[in-house]
Amino acid sequence: MEDYKKTKGRIFDIQRYSIHDGNGIRTIVFLKGCVLRCRWCCNPESQEYAIQTMMVQGEPKIIGRDVTVAEVMETVEKDRPYYRRTGGGLTLSGGESLCQPEFAAALLRAAKENGINTAMESMGCAKWEVIEGVLPYLDQYLLDIKHCNPDKHREFTGRSNELMLENAKKIAASHMTELSIRVPVIPGFNDTPEEIRDIAAYTRALGNVKRLHLLPYHRLGQDKYAGLGREYLMGDVKPPANEKMQELLTVAEQTAGIECQIGG
Repeated sequence: MEDYKKTKGRIFDIQRYSIHDGNGIRTIVFLKGCVLRCRWCCNPESQEYAIQTMMVQGEPKIIGRDVTVAEVMETVEKDRPYYRRTGGGLTLSGGESLCQPEFAAALLRAAKENGINTAMESMGCAKWEVIEGVLPYLDQYLLDIKHCNPDKHREFTGRSNELMLENAKKIAASHMTELSIRVPVIPGFNDTPEEIRDIAAYTRALGNVKRLHLLPYHRLGQDKYAGLGREYLMGDVKPPANEKMQELLTVAEQTAGIECQIGG
């Protein structure tokens, strides 16, 4: 076995038969660790790299396990017929996959060398050399852009956004991967037409972006906070109404000049 397949990483879930986070039917590998602390995060168990215990329906559950690339690929390979028929493949998610750069690159390489399409959902919050290391093995980059204002970004996520916006330019300019921009639409944070217009204009200026996704806020991760003994900072914020999302979609379409959609 090639040495790179022995590379170890820490994951907390593998989800098969997903129709989100990339083209076709995907297998999503969720990596532990994140540099941001977004108030609305639906995978709070992903934020700490450490292995944790979370209460799930009254039972303690260990969150996080160490695996090799070869072990993960055994699961990924099981659904090869679905990938072939639907244009699907492997997607890395998290957390932020770039927090485990060697493991992420090795996993993507293993998939590519086995003829499996690759995607990564990421904020691009890492040194450019780290991103450069994964691009040769990446078919689709699903890049989160949450806001254009660095101060508001820091207030709601714990970190400013300059590095991520700069990396977005470099990823687009590299022409090495199909780039999609994904915007979590969060009430009270970025759900005004002006804020979505700003992101759409930034997307347009990047050039070489395939599409823009608006992902409506949901509360599906709320119970996990209690399970981790943490407070859910979004309080009783409601998901955006369909009419609101349609309004923002229209704004995005008029500004971005590329295909825009809700969800995905």
